[in-house]
Amino acid sequence: YDDGEWRQLDLPHDWSIELPRSPDNPSGDQGGFFADGIGWYRKTLCLPRDWSGKRIAVEFEGVYRNAEVWCNGHRLGLHPYGYTSFLFDLTPLIENENGEILLAVRVDNSTHRHTRWYSGSGIYRHVRLLAMPPVHIAHWGTAVCTPDVDATSASVHVHTQIDNDTDDDMQVSVRWNIVDAAGSPHGWSTVSATVPRRAGIEVETRIEVAAPALWSPETPVLYRLDTELGHGDDILDTTATPFGIRTFRFSADDGFVLNGRPLALRGGCVHHDCGPLGAASIDRAEERKVECLKASGFNAIRCAHNPPAPAFLDACDRLGMLVIDEAFDVWRAAKLPHDYHRHFDDCWERDLTSMVRRDRNHPSIILWSIGNELVERGLPEGAEIARKLADFTRRLDPTRPVTAGICDLWDGSDWSSTDALMDALDVCGYNYRLEVYEKDHERHPQRVVIATESFPRHSLAYWRAVERLPYVAGDFVWTSLDYLGEAGIGHTFFEGDNPGQLPGWPWNQANCGDIDLCGKKRPQSLYRDLFWGVSKGPFIMVHPPCPAGKTVAVSPWGWHDVQPCWTWPGREGELFDVEVYAADHTVELFLNGRSLGRQKAGPEADYRATFRLPYDPGELRAVAWTDPGDPVETMLHTTGDPVRIELTVDRDPIQAERNDLAYIDITAVDAEGRCVPNADQPVLLSLSGPACIAAVANADPRNQEAYRGHRTRFWRGRCLAIVQPIGEAGIVELQARADHLEAARIRIHIGI
Repeated sequence: YDDGEWRQLDLPHDWSIELPRSPDNPSGDQGGFFADGIGWYRKTLCLPRDWSGKRIAVEFEGVYRNAEVWCNGHRLGLHPYGYTSFLFDLTPLIENENGEILLAVRVDNSTHRHTRWYSGSGIYRHVRLLAMPPVHIAHWGTAVCTPDVDATSASVHVHTQIDNDTDDDMQVSVRWNIVDAAGSPHGWSTVSATVPRRAGIEVETRIEVAAPALWSPETPVLYRLDTELGHGDDILDTTATPFGIRTFRFSADDGFVLNGRPLALRGGCVHHDCGPLGAASIDRAEERKVECLKASGFNAIRCAHNPPAPAFLDACDRLGMLVIDEAFDVWRAAKLPHDYHRHFDDCWERDLTSMVRRDRNHPSIILWSIGNELVERGLPEGAEIARKLADFTRRLDPTRPVTAGICDLWDGSDWSSTDALMDALDVCGYNYRLEVYEKDHERHPQRVVIATESFPRHSLAYWRAVERLPYVAGDFVWTSLDYLGEAGIGHTFFEGDNPGQLPGWPWNQANCGDIDLCGKKRPQSLYRDLFWGVSKGPFIMVHPPCPAGKTVAVSPWGWHDVQPCWTWPGREGELFDVEVYAADHTVELFLNGRSLGRQKAGPEADYRATFRLPYDPGELRAVAWTDPGDPVETMLHTTGDPVRIELTVDRDPIQAERNDLAYIDITAVDAEGRCVPNADQPVLLSLSGPACIAAVANADPRNQEAYRGHRTRFWRGRCLAIVQPIGEAGIVELQARADHLEAARIRIHIGI
């Protein structure tokens, strides 16, 4: 086949983010108006000579979707689901002793209306070749758990599957060693076994670890289990499995208990996309998502509504973030004509197995979720499916409870009709059902509840329920990180306009995240900081002026479009509504040194003080205090015109590999170095050195600039560039230019 006109590219790859958005694209507002279609990938490989005689397989972490794979012209199979990892054995198709193979993958994302959010298209996660000896440790074949832990010791339970692909029974030995991050030993065990020909067995052991360091969000200590498979004096295979030592449980009396101590789950939902990178799952992008959430006080994440990238879970383990790992958004009944319901009966067992076996050793995972807002939730069929999936999940992993996110019944049926489904769960996920918590507790006093989704606007009420009701273990806001697709679900509008749930083109971002698409905190995140104890504030938020006779309304998933901005040219004398978010009990507001009075804030006033004042350029200062205590203050200044660009990078140096990234904030500033919030001109970027510009973006939910390229636009004075190494060491220089502004340059050291 002549592929001479094809382009070379690196994986992970998402072609949807590269193509122009258009109101005519069939993905529509739910898909963010991005393009999809059909794509082909081909790669020729020469296997190393020392792989001769081994089992060769190819593992795909995720392909969206309908991945059809060939090796040397032979069809290996079809994997419909876009979010689970899968494996194909290539060994029978390696045709010569040189081990040359040609892999081809067809990705079909051409059937529209298949997802309720931005999916991306293509081989968007990592792919790797695996070489396994004929007698080997099975892929995802080791399971580690720590059910018995106290201050003096921990019992580590290990199960390892050994496969024998030869025609002879094989006598083997298995040795397990536990080491810490420094490589110091903490216990070992060994067993001998016979593995029958063309079959597999599972061996198990217990290893005692003295004085264990416990994994938690505050102390995410990881150990490593090294497994060694031997035959006589020969080492046949080895694997390394990171794990953490911790115990947890859920109960109606104590909520969630980690390592013997109750811990309220400060949670948020996260879609799989990496913002301006689209679905492409680069390791640093996955890590940065967790870093942003951790810095904002989150200790838990719900993966919505599919298994995440392994790199995301690795980051949760390493940084200390609890996880709900979720399998499906639909079961047998459809939400959209071409969604997963078409494959559910044929594929659910395979896909659920993939999720649990792949992810079961992550200490961050505390719950398996078998679904979200299922159409069948109030029907006998839904309870039957839930029981089947929950029981199957527990057989795969008996160490974790099972949940699902259940919302109100759209047909108006009585909420109690979901009881049969809830009875199949260990922890019951409630989507937007705050008002039934106490009623349901009266009916089911042993039921454990979590808010698997909640409205940002009602965040304080949801959190107060967690604090007040011991059987409510936590709250997961929709959503913690903004995302592509469900375009404008968090929009504001004028009452009477009746725009419906989604406002349409040119919106492409959801606009409902605590953290925006560029990684910056939005007002609802600052507000949440107060009652989570992340910050005391105060934070000044200004409502933009509203046209006469109009009243601003907010989507249930939205937040008023308030801004930390006191720059409103041409609005002098107009009345503005100003809110001050503060944990302290009293707030006094000053405009150009003149007091505008004091208002209550803190818990008794729902952490808000409100003022109405005419716009007068200058300084707006808020002072907050609680008696006794020292006052704290914050200020907004009217800025001058933008005069120059400032660039700041999140990390320097970075590694010389394509899985690392540098995030560069681009800011328009005035002569005093202050961000100019009404700057909106285009920004042109150029780059020199061993790297490329992987993406550009701003947080405007109606952004019409491409996320790939060298051009973006300031939005509220800011935008973002993401730089990706090409695999070589060196110094990269990024330059940013905009009309009438002094240009800026920044150097980033790569691998040096």
